[in-house]
Amino acid sequence: MRRGWLAIPFVLLFAAVGYLWRDTRPAVELSRSARGVSGWGVSPDSVVIVERTVMRVPVKAPKVPESIVFAGDTIRFDRADLRERMDRELLAFTYSHTNSLLMLKRSTRIFPQIEPLLAANGVPDDLKYLMAVESNLSETAVSVAGAAGLWQFMKDVGREYGLEVSMTVDERYNLKKETEAACSYLKKAHARFGDWMTVAASYNGGINGISRRLGAQHQRSALNLHLVEETSRYMFRILVAKLMFENPEAFGFELDADEYYPYVHPRRTVVVSSDIEDLAEFAGRYGISYAQLRRANPWLRDTKLEVGRGKSYEIAIPDLEAERDYYQHL
Repeated sequence: MRRGWLAIPFVLLFAAVGYLWRDTRPAVELSRSARGVSGWGVSPDSVVIVERTVMRVPVKAPKVPESIVFAGDTIRFDRADLRERMDRELLAFTYSHTNSLLMLKRSTRIFPQIEPLLAANGVPDDLKYLMAVESNLSETAVSVAGAAGLWQFMKDVGREYGLEVSMTVDERYNLKKETEAACSYLKKAHARFGDWMTVAASYNGGINGISRRLGAQHQRSALNLHLVEETSRYMFRILVAKLMFENPEAFGFELDADEYYPYVHPRRTVVVSSDIEDLAEFAGRYGISYAQLRRANPWLRDTKLEVGRGKSYEIAIPDLEAERDYYQHL
């Protein structure tokens, strides 16, 4: 009787091993049979199961194009250095899934607000891709160095271009005002360089910094400069961003219309010319929460608003009903 009881654990162990072997064998064989032709021999969207682990085979990154038109200028990739730098960023955008997908989703909310401002200031539409690379199209982006907003202004540079940065207000997060400031910078740089790709490089490396390097290296375009890696990659990231936004499917991103984030116009805009001691109470008067007020106005940086003499601010009141209607009719 004791021997019978002792044998039970071994029987159960043997049965468990047999079950696991039978259950995983087809998956292992599938992974083996999938290999062979072109590495895996399956379509980009196929799912390969390896030892019960599900892995999605990534799509192949787009090939480097012969050329790309950026802000009216044709940039060709018929040199080894330019081609390889472009290829690196094509790979980065294709396989950095989270950032690339979030940028695509946010683009339908951000670009419709940015594009008219660029056009009104005489800045080519393609410069919106510079902004995308700067912030991943996050209105509240903050870099390790302290640059903030969609256009990533440092405090001192923001103030230089007319943005208020105080305890209760930070206009680096005000989409309209920060875009106007960015346009001022970009036009100033273009007056110096006469080339929008070099202007883009200067947004990362500084107008004076790029000017010094152009002079020292006897070049006219930043594409021909030896630069620190960050600025060198920066230009090509902007070019690849343009390709991705114009054709996300080529990078393996297929989003349905309802997966993009919408831009919903504010229900109204309230002009404020005096202090607000309690923004939560102010929000309540318009039927919204403090959190919803801050989301619609990320430039508000405290629970109160201090308004200097002779100043006024426009506070957007979000249209919550329109937002609900949008999602209900998808």
